[in-house]
Amino acid sequence: MTPRLSQNPSYSKLLGEIRAGNVESLILVPTRREVIVRFLNGSRFTVPILPNDQQILRFAESSGTPLTVKDLRGEQAIASMTGNIGIFVIFVVGLTILIKRSIKIANRTINFGNSQPRLKASEDLQISFDDVAGITEAKDELLEVVTFLKEPTRLIKLGAKIPKGILLVGPPGTGKTLLAKAIAGEAGVPFFSLAASEFVELFVGVGASRVRDLFSRAKQSAPCIIFIDEIDAIGRQRGAGIGGGNDEREQTLNQLLTEMDGFTENSGVILLAATNRPDVLDVALMRPGRFDRRIEVALPDKEARTAILGVHARTKPLSEDVSLNEIALMTPGFSGADLQNLLNESAIFAARDNIKPIGKKQIEAALERLTMGISKPPLQDNAKKRLIAYHEIGHALVAINTPLADKVEKVTILPNSGGVSGYTRFTPNEENIDSGLYSKAYLYSRLMVALGGRAAEILVFGKNEVTQGASSDLQDVSMIAREMVTTFGFSKLGPISFTESNNEVFLGNTLINKKLNLAESTISQIDHEVRKLANKALNMAIELLSSRREQMDNLVEALIQEETISYKRVIELISISDNNNKIL
Repeated sequence: MTPRLSQNPSYSKLLGEIRAGNVESLILVPTRREVIVRFLNGSRFTVPILPNDQQILRFAESSGTPLTVKDLRGEQAIASMTGNIGIFVIFVVGLTILIKRSIKIANRTINFGNSQPRLKASEDLQISFDDVAGITEAKDELLEVVTFLKEPTRLIKLGAKIPKGILLVGPPGTGKTLLAKAIAGEAGVPFFSLAASEFVELFVGVGASRVRDLFSRAKQSAPCIIFIDEIDAIGRQRGAGIGGGNDEREQTLNQLLTEMDGFTENSGVILLAATNRPDVLDVALMRPGRFDRRIEVALPDKEARTAILGVHARTKPLSEDVSLNEIALMTPGFSGADLQNLLNESAIFAARDNIKPIGKKQIEAALERLTMGISKPPLQDNAKKRLIAYHEIGHALVAINTPLADKVEKVTILPNSGGVSGYTRFTPNEENIDSGLYSKAYLYSRLMVALGGRAAEILVFGKNEVTQGASSDLQDVSMIAREMVTTFGFSKLGPISFTESNNEVFLGNTLINKKLNLAESTISQIDHEVRKLANKALNMAIELLSSRREQMDNLVEALIQEETISYKRVIELISISDNNNKIL
């Protein structure tokens, strides 16, 4: 009877099974040094053998067991060939990918020095001077550029040359970029635009190469306009600061100077540039022949603000109670971008309240948010509310009773996200802003108004109970008083300016060449005059408020109850208080 095996038999047991005739067949695999055994009961096992094993052969021959020798060399050869072919294919594919990446890197390296300006064709420029409001003077100065681009022979016949470069200077948001687009739109010529920071790279020489490439493209499209925004990124003074500056930036600037006024002509190529830091630009960049004209794009006055609001209000439904002229009166010092943002915030407020059209209330809320921040819930501490109310009414009451002071718009004790517990909003005098001239009496009135809050605290709570709430007011007082003494000559020291005329705007030269041309006694006198002005303004504010104590108390009670009162409401409460005094 053939035994039943549950596991591979050992070598010796296999020989015994062969001798006993229990094995049906044997398959010998010499390359693997194993034999595949098939027993009579159907079981099959693989048993390892010795190299060049002759004993298996003799036992199989003596027992008459069929033995087959299996040769695997052909299969191994095919497997080896398949593996080699696979490795070769992987190598070829990897090499192909590597070559393609190398070609891309090489192409990128070749084009690395090429500029990437945003080119707009003349038919794509839809902006004209009609879309630019509030910059009448700047537009008038640029009409010659438009005339030259449209009718170049008109000026050439008279021997006139168009400016090679025009520098637009002004605070952020005043419309310098928009004005440049309008020039190209009016003239109907191609418009290349890019930022100056795009010229500056890590690798030396790339910026200069991009400048050459930009002017080369522009010459092919002449007549055309190149507009470089924020040109101070590459146009800063050379050799300024510790270490002499950035070599790559200076090489880029040198190439720009050469392209603007070098040996080659740039006929029909006009360079427009914009910056809000003209004080840092290199002198060579500003000379005639390069930037021939410098056009100031200043903050808009009241009429200009009204015109700008009219442009931005075209796409926004405004209610009948909204007056663009009144909005312009409430926004002195706003740029065109600020006015656009104001109307946009108003539209957001109206959408949030599901109100259409946009009303006066939404515009005032937007103005409050932009100037003072988001309002917070009112304070719960009554003592603190009363103290803040006296502080803010002090500002307002001093301003109302000082002829040259700015007009009070509203007074509130509601805190906001700017960290202010309450504030008094004023509307600056439009004439002062437009003319840029401030009289001694006006500046002194500003000192009194700024100290009105501290004066009210002293008058009501005493000198020992004043708070730090006037810290920002004191900073304004210190700045104004010091300028009155050192810059404007509004003191007993005489009509002398004690400020240093330092044209350096970089830290390095200021540190190295710092000089102090004032004597110690002069500095002491300046400090004495500054303190004298501040103390006099504080005493005047205290005197003014003490004679109007009842008015101040009535205004404070109303402010605590209503939390926000307008100028009209303040005047109404003052009139009621005066009438009560007359009755008594």
